[in-house]
Amino acid sequence: MAKGLQGFLGTMLLLFCAVQQLGAWAVHTAVEGTGLGQPGDPALLASGRVKRGWVWNQFFVVEEYTGTEPLYVGKIHSDSDEGDGSIKYTISGEGAGTIFLIDEITGDIHATERLDREQKTFYTLRAQARDRQTDQLLEPESEFIIKVQDINDSEPRFLEGPYIGSVAELSPIGTSVMQVMASDADDPTYGSSARVVYSVLEGEQHFTVDSKTGVIRTAVADLDRETQDRYEVVIRATDMAGQLGGLSGSTTVTIVVTDVNDNPPRFPQKMYQFSIVETAPVGTAIGRVKAEDSDVGENTDMTYQVKDEEGVEMFKVTTDSNTQEAVITVQKPLDYESKKVHTVVVEALNKFVDPRFVDLGTFRDQTIVRVSVLDVDEPPEFRPPSNLMEVQEDADVGSVVGVVTALDPDTANHPVRYAIDRSTDTERIFDIDANTGAIVTGKVLDRETAGWHNITVLAMEEDNHSQVSRASLRIRILDVNDNPPELATPYEAAVCEDAKPGQLIQTISVVDRDEPQSGHRFYFTLAPEATNNHHFSLLDTKDNTAAVHTQRMGFNRQEQDVYLLPILVVDSGPPALSSTGTLTIRVCGCDSNGAIQSCNSTAYVVSATLSPGALIALLVCILILVVLVLLILTLKRHHKSHLTPEDDEDMRDNVIKYNDEGGGEQDTEAYDMSALRSLYDFSEIKGGDGGRGLGEGGPSGSPASELHILPQWVQSPDLDFSVFRDYICKKVEQADEDLSVPPYDSFQTYAFEGLDSPVPSLSSINTWSSGSEQDFSYLGGWGPRFRQLAALYAGRRGEEDSEES
Repeated sequence: MAKGLQGFLGTMLLLFCAVQQLGAWAVHTAVEGTGLGQPGDPALLASGRVKRGWVWNQFFVVEEYTGTEPLYVGKIHSDSDEGDGSIKYTISGEGAGTIFLIDEITGDIHATERLDREQKTFYTLRAQARDRQTDQLLEPESEFIIKVQDINDSEPRFLEGPYIGSVAELSPIGTSVMQVMASDADDPTYGSSARVVYSVLEGEQHFTVDSKTGVIRTAVADLDRETQDRYEVVIRATDMAGQLGGLSGSTTVTIVVTDVNDNPPRFPQKMYQFSIVETAPVGTAIGRVKAEDSDVGENTDMTYQVKDEEGVEMFKVTTDSNTQEAVITVQKPLDYESKKVHTVVVEALNKFVDPRFVDLGTFRDQTIVRVSVLDVDEPPEFRPPSNLMEVQEDADVGSVVGVVTALDPDTANHPVRYAIDRSTDTERIFDIDANTGAIVTGKVLDRETAGWHNITVLAMEEDNHSQVSRASLRIRILDVNDNPPELATPYEAAVCEDAKPGQLIQTISVVDRDEPQSGHRFYFTLAPEATNNHHFSLLDTKDNTAAVHTQRMGFNRQEQDVYLLPILVVDSGPPALSSTGTLTIRVCGCDSNGAIQSCNSTAYVVSATLSPGALIALLVCILILVVLVLLILTLKRHHKSHLTPEDDEDMRDNVIKYNDEGGGEQDTEAYDMSALRSLYDFSEIKGGDGGRGLGEGGPSGSPASELHILPQWVQSPDLDFSVFRDYICKKVEQADEDLSVPPYDSFQTYAFEGLDSPVPSLSSINTWSSGSEQDFSYLGGWGPRFRQLAALYAGRRGEEDSEES
């Protein structure tokens, strides 16, 4: 403590002396020769003896001055100044006139503001000495510096915080954790204001810090993450090299203790108990157990395994990677009646073991799991599980095929009843005894129809039919010789008229629906009714076939063209069965090479012109032609009957509609007017009473008479529209009296073409009258197509004008 105080006093003494010296410094000039002279005097400039110039040293001013009076900085002076006030001193540059003021007469400089070296370390200014009367420079302008003298006014600061470091648990003493650094804004070149040392304020029991470098290290070797996983350490930085009076700053460093695998897994319990029903299928989860591990991260990853032989056989243990639990599942079917309780030893061990800590003990643990099997009401079980039975196909109805046996596996051993699933035996070929399980035939069997039968047998408890077991049963029908052999096909052979004795005509084979276990063996001979046959012979080749040969020289088609040869075929039994088949032999004409040319039977007629396919195609074509001809005739007959006007009694059926605009009156090919003219006959009107015929007929006139009195158009310059008017009036009267007939036959609609059309409406409803003033002369300007129309209307207009005149 005494040494610290002595150092502090020494430092303060040095600072005081420096301040005193700074106040006494001044600036002087050295002038060789006599006389001041003027700076602009040529004699002075030409003289080599005159050496005028400012000789400057630095000014110093202490920062953070707190006095009430301006702080004296220094004095500038010229040797030509005689003290009479004739010289004027001025300064310019940084802070001149604001921070720094100069006495124009004495040259004293004072600081008027409080300075901070940490903001600005020095100021550059320029000094001038001028004649007060002429304002001419007496000395050349010179530059000088005012340096701000540092004091210890800034404490060390930790600028890179917050600090977070980490260290592994159980690290040895002196393990480096991290480094902290503090900065001091004071002048590091002056004194000890910026010399920083580090120390631990809090947490020195576990950590230390290097006083010069700021490196934090462990102070103990037993850091345990499971006990405390983080520490808050306070580090202090002090300037003035830690001496008394120095300023200090502190920061908090968070040190996280990281985990190592230093803890083995441990089961919280030494025994676990689970239960499961005996009918649980393989793969069913029984339960979960978990070993606790105080470590974190991958150090807690572990695996589980079954250690005892019984458990390995019946159960399986897997590890859930998400929860690190042991999942115990069924590996083999359980049976309450066989064993009610199973004991399983489960072991847990760390997946990643750190070899540095193996001396701490084994990194595994074991526990016992007891699994209790629960009894349930199980369905009967078939014993033995054979699923094949055999029965002869000639067995009588009610014969026993076999017996199935099922037992109740439960302790109660309930009686079992049997049945057949009729969906597998819809024809009820088999039956079963409900009490004994004996399967009997219900119908006559036939192996050739069905050689195998697949049925499902049901076994159920007598008191609980919901407990049902199923067993598939295959019944094979054994063969007996109950089908005689038959010729493979209805054989037909041909023999040439010039055939020689011993010539092979046909090889005979047979089929038999039976399948004897020893294989087929057939015997061939001529039937008894063919004993007098001298034309052909039959040879048994001993390989289940026979050969037919000619027995005489030559045949004559004129005498006999077909021979029927009965053949007797016998199988090997038992019992031996036989049948007789007939071979048809036709006599044919052959060429010199033995090729058949013609036979009397149609089966051997060879067409030299058309094949059967060509004949069928020809018949189809003829049939199509006949259908077409009939269709055309029908259409013609229908067309003729439709064009007969006498058969139509309704006038509206003869209305012909067309929407073609046509090419004008010169277009004579667009429509055949003869079709319209053939429908009407105006001769009766022209020979009648000049338009009164319609009125005289009255409403009671027949439709046939109305059809013949329709007016016929005759191109004539003398147009008479009274016929049409009378006809329309007559139709209107008929429609008014007959309420069941709509009057659409006499209704016409005319639409206005629009104002933009150059051709106005030609409708005669609104324009035609005896007193119409409409002029149709403009039709002559529409071109040659409307020439006849223009002449027609122009002629009509001329007649009206003559009548009016």
